Amino acid sequence: MAEYYNISAEKTASLVKTDIKRGLSETEALKRLDTYGKNKLNEAKPKSLLKRFAEQLSDYMILILIAASVVSFLTAFISKSGDYIDSLIILAIVAVNAVIGVVQEYRAEKALDALKKLTSPSAYVLRDGVFKTVDAQDVTVGDIIRVKAGDLVPADCRIISAASLRCDESALTGESVAVEKTSAVISAKAHHPGDMKNMLFSSTVVTCGNALALVVDVGMNTQVGKIAKIISESDSPQTPLQLRLAKTGKLLGMCALAICGVIFLFGLLRHIPVLDMFMTSVSLAVAAIPEGLPAVVTVMLAIGVSTMAKRRAIVRKLPAVEALGSVSVICSDKTGTITENKMTVTESYGDKKAALTMACLCSNGSDPTEQAIEAYAMGSGINALELRKAHSRLREQPFSSQLKRMSVVCKYGAGTRFIIKGAPDVILPFCKMNEQARQSILDAVSVMARKALRVIAVAYRDTASPSDTEEKDLVFCGLFGIIDPPRPEIKNAVALCKGAGIRVCMITGDNAETALAIAKQVGIADNITQAVTGSQLAEMSDKQLENSLEHLRVFARVTPEQKVRIVKALRRKGHTVAMTGDGVNDAPSLKTADIGCAMGITGTDVAKGAADMVLTDDNFATIVDAIKEGRSIYDNIKKAVQFLLSSNIGELLTVFIAMLLGFPAPLVAVQLLWINLVTDSLPAISLGVDSADSDIMDRKPTDRRKSIFADGLGRLIACEGLMIGGLSLAAFAIGRYFFASIDIARTMCFSVLSLSQLVHSFNMRSRHSIFKKGIFSNKWLTFSFIICTLLQVVVICVPQLNGIFRVTALSGVQWLTVATLSIIPLIAVETEKLIADSLSPRRKRV
Repeated sequence: MAEYYNISAEKTASLVKTDIKRGLSETEALKRLDTYGKNKLNEAKPKSLLKRFAEQLSDYMILILIAASVVSFLTAFISKSGDYIDSLIILAIVAVNAVIGVVQEYRAEKALDALKKLTSPSAYVLRDGVFKTVDAQDVTVGDIIRVKAGDLVPADCRIISAASLRCDESALTGESVAVEKTSAVISAKAHHPGDMKNMLFSSTVVTCGNALALVVDVGMNTQVGKIAKIISESDSPQTPLQLRLAKTGKLLGMCALAICGVIFLFGLLRHIPVLDMFMTSVSLAVAAIPEGLPAVVTVMLAIGVSTMAKRRAIVRKLPAVEALGSVSVICSDKTGTITENKMTVTESYGDKKAALTMACLCSNGSDPTEQAIEAYAMGSGINALELRKAHSRLREQPFSSQLKRMSVVCKYGAGTRFIIKGAPDVILPFCKMNEQARQSILDAVSVMARKALRVIAVAYRDTASPSDTEEKDLVFCGLFGIIDPPRPEIKNAVALCKGAGIRVCMITGDNAETALAIAKQVGIADNITQAVTGSQLAEMSDKQLENSLEHLRVFARVTPEQKVRIVKALRRKGHTVAMTGDGVNDAPSLKTADIGCAMGITGTDVAKGAADMVLTDDNFATIVDAIKEGRSIYDNIKKAVQFLLSSNIGELLTVFIAMLLGFPAPLVAVQLLWINLVTDSLPAISLGVDSADSDIMDRKPTDRRKSIFADGLGRLIACEGLMIGGLSLAAFAIGRYFFASIDIARTMCFSVLSLSQLVHSFNMRSRHSIFKKGIFSNKWLTFSFIICTLLQVVVICVPQLNGIFRVTALSGVQWLTVATLSIIPLIAVETEKLIADSLSPRRKRV
């Protein structure tokens, strides 16, 4: 935007080549519409259903599964075995996973659509010297428009003249109070739209007064248009889970290729036919990949979405659920998020009842300040409406930014009373009082001002005539300190965040004094050195900003572009950033953050459209609950990954070591598929609803740069896989050598591999002893264990199924052997936990 606020309205009219008295001609207006385009926002082309489905299939893990399915299909085709069930089941898993993701994320990005809805439908425009109503889309640069209370401003304008004009710009700038407007030139440099008092901005609302204004920018060149452009050009970052699963997928892919190569070479050295060896190596590589993992993760996230919805947080994008668990910085807007977005009287001075009575008489209840005073009066038993009926108004001088006061003359008793309210520095000189009383009042004003309260003074004088409005010898009544106060639950929520290692920052378009005062009240900041303004940010390089981030907590008077810059700087420092907000000005940063959290009640549609999550109760504390749930979900995903990969490694080692030792194949393909899809998947999904550990909010956030296998998880998976593989091979050896039957050996190996994994699923539930948490406290896991155990027994005991799964019935002794070997994982892991806790009480198992 050109700096029209720095020049007069007449000079502006000259620059845009228009006549202030006659406006544009219809012919010239049509020409300018061709030049500047329609006064509307560009529309983003919505993604097709096919493209959304394709995006679900672009995940690296999904691509690995698709490749495994294709290889499995080709292997079956080359060998002419006709066994295509593996490839079909894998493709079915992939399809189900994609459908769940598309259904959850089908709601298209609504940000630009919502911005369009904010556009004024019509405007009152001066054309050829006559005012007429036109479609807002046909307003163009150079048009003269007239606006009044209740109007939505159709474009960015320079004010020509104004009468008692105030505008609600909170959605655009974050300013919690209606802004007083003027036509006067502003000589100081303005970095923020909120400082341009002689400008009107598209999509803001006129709350009081009227004005004549000159259109200087339309469509995508308006302030709201620039926000729309930022939103359309911003890409939502990948969540930590997406990054970690991508790395896991690549690792598993490389492992699968390595397995293929090693086994294939080993077979060639043993002179096994090339085709047989190729099919065997491919089968093992497919077995090494946990086919159910993407579906299990998707189901876990979907369960998390449902749980959060019950806790008043609606998640729009599945991966956002887990990303909450990694949040290390919450950047919160102030107005409507940390505060109530409702001006409230928090302090008073003087004769309260008299001051409230006079203030209500000198009020129209038309702006947030007057509404705050009248609400305060109602709480004290004074009804403003009834009071004004009882003392009818005879004269009124409306509030103006030039006078900084409002005055009325009312009938009062047998005579009349002149009442005035406004800024203390304006009202006090008109009051009759001694110096001591005056100093006490000034001290009270100073105390309120230090708390960033907006201070209103009230005074009166009884008069003999309604025309007597001379401002002298007034009786001082009192002061009211007004502010948009913090929500009552915010202080505790901020303290919880600090305990969880999460930094809370305030990023607002409001002024620095108010922002810092609120930040101090809720525990976000301690002193002024932790605050910075938008004009100061504009002077900083990206490097200087990054170096300052560790101590800064309050960012005041910032533009939407600067909010995005702050979020990006935090992400470059390795933080996982959650951004909360409710206004149009918050939308770009909501989209740029790892997690965008919009307010559901006071939030604009624009903010909701750009966000990953919507808080239906507008409660900042709800995000803290959501972070706890996110941490729990990430823990549960890690449990599922640990369980599935240790199980798959156990399967792989069982077959691979048997081959190295020259044993017959201990397992067949259908048995591996059964374990992967049935006895592994149900417990893994059940782990997704496991309760959180009691100390989950006492930990530091998970570093987004860490692998999912960090902190020893990879070592544990390898050790546990080795244990499961060893137990399965032991069962195979016992069956082969003690019971002298390859069928019994395979059946015992199959049963131990399946049942030991089911037992091992209970080990995943806690880093500490499962008996402290309650071994059967997860009813879904207990149910899965019972169902899967029964299914395993049915497969072996029902003769009709023996042939399909290539197993045979077992005797009581053989079942006892299977049960003994299967329970060992629980005993071994519990022993390891006991030793770890006894050696170091503070040591935390992964």
